Amino acid sequence: MFAKLMAAVCLCFFISGFTACGGSSGGGSNGHHFVFVTLPGANEVVGFNLSDNKGALTQFSGNPFVTGNSPAAVVVHPSGKLAYVANAADDNISLYTISSSGVLTEVTPRTPAGLNPFCLATDPTGSFLFVGNLTSNSLSVFSINSGSGALSEVVGSPFPTASPIALLVTPSGKFLYVANANTATISAFTLSAGAPSPVQGSPFSVGSSPSSLAVDPTERFLYETNLASGTFDGFSIDATSGFLSPIFGSPFTAATHPKAVTFDPDGKFLYIANQGSSNIFAFTIDNTTGFPTAVTGSPFTTGSVPIALATDPAGTFLYSLNQGSKNITGFSFDPSKGTLKANSQSQISTTAVPSSIFITK
Repeated sequence: MFAKLMAAVCLCFFISGFTACGGSSGGGSNGHHFVFVTLPGANEVVGFNLSDNKGALTQFSGNPFVTGNSPAAVVVHPSGKLAYVANAADDNISLYTISSSGVLTEVTPRTPAGLNPFCLATDPTGSFLFVGNLTSNSLSVFSINSGSGALSEVVGSPFPTASPIALLVTPSGKFLYVANANTATISAFTLSAGAPSPVQGSPFSVGSSPSSLAVDPTERFLYETNLASGTFDGFSIDATSGFLSPIFGSPFTAATHPKAVTFDPDGKFLYIANQGSSNIFAFTIDNTTGFPTAVTGSPFTTGSVPIALATDPAGTFLYSLNQGSKNITGFSFDPSKGTLKANSQSQISTTAVPSSIFITK
């Protein structure tokens, strides 16, 4: 089943590329950052030290780290001491402990998930892990043992959704949003003890082939990219119910095959990676209306076929994971203007096509 799905994906998105959940940041300890990147073709995760001053990425001792087959996504627990990897072809999740130097040590056995687990997220407290199962159209939810990191599936899991290609938990932990690739919708849920309950009016319609999600730090606005239609949708989030209301003017034009979206840590600027045009569009976000305005000089050139974006916790650097050129490109960004400048010290090749990136705090 997985082989057939990947063949179909490669056929449909050969020009634009393909990934699971893209990039994110979180977890870890202040002043010391690790970057983890999944390589599905090599069945590996590679880890890097991140220099706060220069943005340089340096592989540390012990690399690479073995995963299951076709690791689609990696997420780090908010404590910074545990990592989880979704092994898409094996239908399971790997758990790793993270040493003070960033070395990953797998804790077995692996935990079964649904068919083709493709995206991951934790809640802000690190109590729950959420897994989007692309082929079985479901959401698996696990409670996390605070000591060992072991996973136990919550009552009622897996929960039904539709072709989950990306998911996120809002900063407050109140809401969960899921981008559904094949139905052009976003499913919205409220969370109680990890259990998702559909928001009234969910799912919400979006453009063709939704591919990624981002929420601002105050969780007032949600943005979602549409791979096939070359647009991105913006929504206001009802703080009480989680209901999504389109921002005036939405959908907005991105470029060719927008695949990944992220905010700077302050929520002032929105960045969108476009696979077909191999560039990044930058937007200033109105803090009252959520309306995006293109940053002067945008778009900015990146590597070939960018599929994920991540910012460092300090808000100094932005990284693009590039499927076509098999590398990571780094940028310094202006915190007042949102402009990007290529950073020669953070350009690094990967040994295989990458799929996701995670930066710890």
